[in-house]
Amino acid sequence: MSVLAYDLGAGSGRALLGHLNDRGMETLEIHRFKNEPVKVGERLHWDILRLHHELLEGLNLVKQKGEQPESLGIDSWAVDFGLLGSHGELLGNPYHYRDAQFNGMMDQVRKELTSQRIFERTGIQFLSFNTLYQLATLKRSGSPMLNEAERFLMIPDLLRYFLTGEAVNEFTNATTTQLYNPTIGHWDGELLAHIGISETLFGEAVMPGTQVGQLRSSICSDLGLSAIPVIAVAEHDTGSAVVAVPATERSFAYLSCGTWSLMGTEIDHPAISSESLALNFTNEGGAGGTFRLLKNIMGLWILQECMREWERKGQGISYAELLSRAELAPPFASLFDPDDDRFMPAGDMTSRIQQYCRDTGQAEPQDQGAIARSILESLALKYRRVLEWTEQLSRQSFNGLHMVGGGIQNRLLCQWTANSIGKPVWAGPAEGSAIGNMAVQWMASGAFKDIWEARKVIRDSFPVTDYEPKDRPIWEEAYGRFLRLTASPKSQAGSEV
Repeated sequence: MSVLAYDLGAGSGRALLGHLNDRGMETLEIHRFKNEPVKVGERLHWDILRLHHELLEGLNLVKQKGEQPESLGIDSWAVDFGLLGSHGELLGNPYHYRDAQFNGMMDQVRKELTSQRIFERTGIQFLSFNTLYQLATLKRSGSPMLNEAERFLMIPDLLRYFLTGEAVNEFTNATTTQLYNPTIGHWDGELLAHIGISETLFGEAVMPGTQVGQLRSSICSDLGLSAIPVIAVAEHDTGSAVVAVPATERSFAYLSCGTWSLMGTEIDHPAISSESLALNFTNEGGAGGTFRLLKNIMGLWILQECMREWERKGQGISYAELLSRAELAPPFASLFDPDDDRFMPAGDMTSRIQQYCRDTGQAEPQDQGAIARSILESLALKYRRVLEWTEQLSRQSFNGLHMVGGGIQNRLLCQWTANSIGKPVWAGPAEGSAIGNMAVQWMASGAFKDIWEARKVIRDSFPVTDYEPKDRPIWEEAYGRFLRLTASPKSQAGSEV
C-alpha cells in the first residue's frame, strides 16, 4: 500500500512515498525543494505557485517510478492563508507570517477585546503573526483583496484546492488561526465580527482523515496518472509530527524540532485556564480527536539565519563543521532567551545575539562556534523551562522527552537537551511530519484502526536514538543562571498577558 505525503516547512518542502507492508512502514524521498519567501517592495510573500509547481513535479517523479499512490496528503506550517475571488481564482500571493505589516496589531486587538476574552474563546497562544491579526491588519488597511474575497483557505487548503478544485478547510490548521472556537467546534463569529470579517469566507473544518476530492482530471491527463484520492491529513505539520511520536505510554511529552520548536503533550480536551493563559500555551487540534497542549519556541530559525548571514558575507560554513566548532567553544559563556522578540525578523541575527549579551552583562560571542554554542545551549535550557511548564499545566510528570523532526539530526542539541532536562531524550523519526501525514492516510483507508496502532508500527519501523543526561551539576548551575537572565514576565510567558 503506497501513499504520497507532501511536507512543507518554512524553508523547504519534500515529497515522500510511503509503503506499508507486513514488515512495517518504509519511506522514500521522491523530491526535495526550497521554499523561499519573495520580497516585493516592502511586502514579504510565499511563492505559492512555485510550491504548486513543485507538487506537480513530485507527482511526475512518482509516475516515472511506476507508482500509483492510493492517496496523497499535504501538511505545512500554520497561520498563513490565501483568498479566492468569485471565479475561484487566487486574489494575491499569500503573505509570509514574518511580514512587517502585521507588527503591532496583536497588541491593538488585545486592548480592544482583552487577552482573557480571546483566549477563552480559542485557547490559542498569543503570537503576533496569528491569522486573527493578519486579517485584522488587512481589513484596517483597506486591502482590496478582502473586498473581493469569497473564500478563505490556509496554505494546505489552498494547495489542495489547486490539485482538486475543492475548497475545504481542515481542523488542525484552523485551530492555529486564533479564530476557531473549540468549545462550539466552529469559527468564532464574535471574533470575526469584531475585526470585520464575514463568516461566509470560512467553511466547516473537516477532521484529519477526511477525503476531500481527488486529483483533477486535467492533472491526471497531463501526467498520465489515474485519479488519486486527496486526504485532509493533520495538515498543520506539528499535528502530523505528533501523530508520528513513537510513544508507548498515553502520557508523553514531545518536541517537534525544526525551524520552529514546538513542545507539549497530547490531551483529550483543551486546557483553557488562567494558568495556561499566563504561560501563553496553546491548545491546537490534533488527529484522532485530540488536542495539543504546547508552546512555540523560536527554534533553529536563529541558527539558520546566522548561517545565511555568514553565507551572504562569504563566510559560509557546513552544518557539520559548525557543530564541531560549537562543541569546542567554551560552555555557557553567553545565554539568551530564544523567544525574545528581537530574534523574530530575518537578517542580522549575530549582532542581535551580541546586543542581548551586552544588555544582560555577558560576554559577547564572537566566532561562529561560540555563536552556535550560545544558540544551542540557550535552546536546550529553554526546552527545560517549557517542559516544566507543560508538566505543571497538564498535571503530569514525564519520564523523558520524544524529539521528532529534522532538528534531531543535530546530535549536540539532542544531547544538550537531555543534559538540560535531566531525563532521557528519544530522538526519532527525523521525517516525523511526513510519516504522520502518511499514518493519517492509512488511518483513513482502514489500514490502521487508530493513532496508537499507527504509533506502534512507526516505533517498530524507524530508528530512535537514546540520549541519556550527562554533566548534571554544571547544567543545573547553568539553568539557574538562564532563569535569572530571562526572568522578565515577557521572557517567561512569551508576550504580555
